[in-house]
Amino acid sequence: MAYSYEPHYFEDFEVGEEFISVGRTVTESDFVMHSALSGDWTELHTNAEYAEEQEFGERIAHGPMTFVQATGFVYRTGIVERTAVAFLGMNYMDLPNPVTIGDTLQLEMEVSEKKELSREDAGLVVLDCVMENQDDTVVLEGDMKFLIKRKDAEEEAA
Repeated sequence: MAYSYEPHYFEDFEVGEEFISVGRTVTESDFVMHSALSGDWTELHTNAEYAEEQEFGERIAHGPMTFVQATGFVYRTGIVERTAVAFLGMNYMDLPNPVTIGDTLQLEMEVSEKKELSREDAGLVVLDCVMENQDDTVVLEGDMKFLIKRKDAEEEAA
């Protein structure tokens, strides 16, 4: 399976089509930048001594940081580059296992739904997503809903 894709318009997506992202290793800087941006300096994420004595034995990523990594992987594939009108949310999201510093993550996506809307310029595309670490441990599962431009509407606007 390829790791780099062309932008997809609504018409280009096929239910059952699969995409896979490149991998990326989570760093100490990721933890610090997420804490700084969110204002969440919870010790489980930022205090190595405290976290060592907790359930996971080390610092773990913020749940929202794990989700943000997943959305970044969708965009890095290129499939929604300049075609996404909006991220519309998720029907579900599970974080069954923690992400730690040094984990290498990768996202697999499958088009689970493609729906015409009342809008003439865009349609709904739902991607079922599974993000795993280097040990094939699932760290995120969920679906992401995108409003995606229609190719014919883009051509009419040009």
